[in-house]
Amino acid sequence: MSFWEDADRHLVRYSGAGRFVPEIIERAEGSFVYTADGRRLLDFTSGQMSAILGHSHPAVVATVQRQVATLDHLFSGMLSRPVVDLARRLAGTLPDPLSKVLLLTTGAESNEAAIRMAKLVTGGHEVISFARSWHGMTQAAASATYSAGRRGYGPAAPGNFAIPTPFVPPSAGELDWRRQLDFAFELFDAQSVGALAACIVEPILSSGGVIDLPPGYLGALRDKVHARGGLLILDEAQTGLCRTGDWYAFQRDGVVPDILTLSKTLGAGLPLAAVVTTEEIEASAYARGFLFFTTHVSDPLVAAVGNTVLDVLTEARLEERAAELGAYLRKGLRSLGHPAITDVRGRGLLVGLELESDELGAAVTRRCLELGLHMNVVQLPGMVGVFRIAPPLTSSYEELDLGLSILDQALTSL
Repeated sequence: MSFWEDADRHLVRYSGAGRFVPEIIERAEGSFVYTADGRRLLDFTSGQMSAILGHSHPAVVATVQRQVATLDHLFSGMLSRPVVDLARRLAGTLPDPLSKVLLLTTGAESNEAAIRMAKLVTGGHEVISFARSWHGMTQAAASATYSAGRRGYGPAAPGNFAIPTPFVPPSAGELDWRRQLDFAFELFDAQSVGALAACIVEPILSSGGVIDLPPGYLGALRDKVHARGGLLILDEAQTGLCRTGDWYAFQRDGVVPDILTLSKTLGAGLPLAAVVTTEEIEASAYARGFLFFTTHVSDPLVAAVGNTVLDVLTEARLEERAAELGAYLRKGLRSLGHPAITDVRGRGLLVGLELESDELGAAVTRRCLELGLHMNVVQLPGMVGVFRIAPPLTSSYEELDLGLSILDQALTSL
């Protein structure tokens, strides 16, 4: 029986549309993945937006080989040096008072833990997030996700509220986001029972269409949340660890969250996530009996990888590299000059390319794959085709030029 027959017979289709990329991937290295029939595909999504050091980075490979042979997994109540080292070093990359770290596996899990902590500490249960949000598929994270996956699964957790995403198409003029934010909280106040626990948002919405919050918005949002007794949770699964040209996207606004969640980029493709909060919040949660005990909490193998990721990011100054490559990529995309391109946006090496329709986006995705480029277009209800372009931070200018050339060919042919 063939590979695809086995796949059709035995795999659960988990992406909604049920479509898998029609290639068998055998290996990956650097900015490329290689198929079973010998084709080389330039990976403009860093795997699942995670492999910020490229695939099979030599330092990560060496760490995995060494660590798996010495200490891979422990009882969840035991500690190892890689875990404590990573917690200390992560805190060292962050502004005060963020200093307490919980190491987990996925972004959904870290958001779940953060929301659970916020509810326990505040005594509230209400959670605010954007109408284009994506925070994960577990219970609390899924309840705070509005861009997809809400229909057919029964009631979401009570007390969840969506507010408008601060974005208008470039052709629609300027957005009065302060007025929009005031109106959003007027609506929230009319429905709230006075029990706000948290507001969870991405500084740059990725699945929502690579939407960068306007300068000043994050501070105004924080003030409204704090005024109502809630905590601000920033989900930096895709924006954290140098991708946007800063170590963390919130640094641009000078706003320090009450709780920060990390994943994807922290493990550079391996399952590692973190919740980072303040000593005050952690002490309050502990006093109230905070419980988030999982099979792979504080696992030494992936913690060792996280330490290696920090080594490479620091030594290669990849935040600067991301800023330079991102500016080059955005300039290149704008210079393509195709009338179907309606916007180019983003920060660092998280770039959004908006086309005039999602049908065209799907067609361009297929054509790029034929030509040797893997792209990811957001195809959520009510949205036009927006490519999330997130190459590894270790990419070369030649690789970006190759991607631009293939994309140009695909758009021209369509």
